[in-house]
Amino acid sequence: MAGPVRVSDIIVPEVFIPYVNEETVNKSALVRSGIVVPDASLDELAKRGGRLIQMPFYQDLTGDDEVLGTGTGATDSDLTLGKITTSKDQAVLFTRGRAWGDEDLAKALAGSDPLGAIADMVANYWAWREQKLLIAILTGVFADNADNDSSDLISDIASAGTPGDSNKIGADAIIDAMTKLGDAANKLTAIAMHSTPYSRLQKLNVIDYEPAATANIGFGTYLGKTIIVDDDLPTDTGSTNTEYTTYLFGPGAVGRGDGEAPVPVETDRDSLAGVNILIHRRHFLLHPRGIKFADASVANSISPTNAECNMACNWDRVYEKKNIRIVKLITNG
Repeated sequence: MAGPVRVSDIIVPEVFIPYVNEETVNKSALVRSGIVVPDASLDELAKRGGRLIQMPFYQDLTGDDEVLGTGTGATDSDLTLGKITTSKDQAVLFTRGRAWGDEDLAKALAGSDPLGAIADMVANYWAWREQKLLIAILTGVFADNADNDSSDLISDIASAGTPGDSNKIGADAIIDAMTKLGDAANKLTAIAMHSTPYSRLQKLNVIDYEPAATANIGFGTYLGKTIIVDDDLPTDTGSTNTEYTTYLFGPGAVGRGDGEAPVPVETDRDSLAGVNILIHRRHFLLHPRGIKFADASVANSISPTNAECNMACNWDRVYEKKNIRIVKLITNG
C-alpha cells in the first residue's frame, strides 16, 4: 500500500533550501525597497563559521594639504607624513529555527505542487521574521544613538501636550529628519512607517500610487521615496499621546547574508500522533552597515534574541554619521 504523501516524500534539501532562500528575498518588502541588500561577500562571511563576523575598513584620510616649498631646507620642501587609519565593523551571526507539523501544512500537502506550496509558506514566514528582527535591531541601534551620540540621527517632533499638524508626519517632518544627514540627505530613498502616519498621508492625498514608479512596492511613494507600511514599527503610548516611529533609509543601509546551518532541513514523523514534521534551521546575517554589534549582553553566548537586539549596549556606531544611511523620526501620527 503506497500510503499518504508525507513531508519526507517531497522535501529534498538540495532543492528546498535554495528555493526558500530565494523566495524569502523575493517576498521581503525590505529587500524589494532596497533597504536590505543581499550581499555575496556577506554570504561568504556567514558560511565561514564563528558567531561574530569581523569587517575591518579604512577610515577617511584627514589633515590639511600643504604648500609645496621651493627652498633647500627640510622645513621648506619636505611634506609632513600622514597615515591611513583603520577601524572595525562587526556583525553577529543569527541562528534561528522553526518546526511545523501537519496541521500547519495540511493545505499545502493537498496542493498540486506541495513542495512549492510548503516552500512559499516557509519563505513568507522567514521574510516576516527578518522584518521583525530588523525592527528589533533598529530599536537597539537608535537607543545607542540616544545614549552615546546625542540623538544626532533622531528627529523627535512629538508633543507631550495636544499635538498639532507640526507634530505629525508630513513634508516638513520628513525633510527635517533627512537633514540629520546634512548634504548626504539625498542618500535616503525609502520610508518605513506605521499605518497611522501612513493613513494621515493618504488623507492628505500626497502619496503617489503611479504603478510605473520603480520605487513603488505596493504602498506608493512620498517625496519620491518608497513607502513601507508595517504595524510592528515601534509605538509608545504615553499618558497623553501615542508616539510613532518612522525610519528613513538609504539603499543598502542593511546588509544580508545567508550562511549554512549544519542540518538546515529535517523531516520526521510522530507515528502515534499521525503527525508529519518539518524542521527548518537558518544561519544568516542582517547587519546595519557601520554599526558594530558590540556583544555586550547576550545571555546564551551563541546568538542574540530579538529582545537582546533591542538593547543599546549591544550596538556601537563605527562609521562616520553621514555614511550610516538610516534616520529615525518620531511623530504623533
